[in-house]
Amino acid sequence: MPTLLIVEDNEMNRDMLSRRLQRRGYEVMIATDGAEGLAAARERNPDLVLMDMSLPVIDGWEATRQLKSEAATRNIPIIALTAHAMSGDRQRAVDAGCDDFDTKPIELARLLEKIEHCLERAGKT
Repeated sequence: MPTLLIVEDNEMNRDMLSRRLQRRGYEVMIATDGAEGLAAARERNPDLVLMDMSLPVIDGWEATRQLKSEAATRNIPIIALTAHAMSGDRQRAVDAGCDDFDTKPIELARLLEKIEHCLERAGKT
């Protein structure tokens, strides 16, 4: 199964999401801030990143821009996860380099569809 990197600073969100994804057979890696997320993505090259956009140290917007600007990580699909559901947030995520966007609270069925779609497009299924 594909490896997913969850970059999320909220422990409850991180634990809930990682458990639910592991039950569906995904290997899950965890990072608690943008800097850890960058390091994990560079070191382990996950199949997909679930990126919270409001992170400490380096926010998700900047972490995404950095990953998409580097040859080794630019093809890793990134799904933005945010509690911000304003009309411009989806476009802002796309402009930062995200491949898709989902809002919190997470609706697992919807997120799983987005994960599978991004993995298929990237040829990682």
